[in-house]
Amino acid sequence: MDADSLSRRERQVLDVLYTKSEATARGVAEALREPQSLDAVRMTLGILEKKGIITHRRDGRRHVYRPTRPADHARRSAWSRMTRTFFSGSPSKAILSLLDMSGDKLDDDELDQLSAWVKQQARARKKRSNR
Repeated sequence: MDADSLSRRERQVLDVLYTKSEATARGVAEALREPQSLDAVRMTLGILEKKGIITHRRDGRRHVYRPTRPADHARRSAWSRMTRTFFSGSPSKAILSLLDMSGDKLDDDELDQLSAWVKQQARARKKRSNR
């Protein structure tokens, strides 16, 4: 099941679970700042569990929910969706936009890390093309 097939509400609930690693329905509702919607959160958790996206364990009378896939999978899926939606599928356009928005918020160490990564990627590409 891909995150693209989730409703906005299902994604919100799943985001909470990735942020917290695991949570009860009440914990999810509180994280969404919607404690009055506990029944709706429970229903959404049930749907996500039926889809195989989350699972639960029992802790006394409570169910504690967690994602079935690692956070890295969710990050890749979200990045892919965002890149397709806003940047015509171009990772470089997405990265440049992010860097442009970060602008003066990047410190010298972060800029040095980015520069070193770009140089490393260029060397690796050159090495592959010379084979």
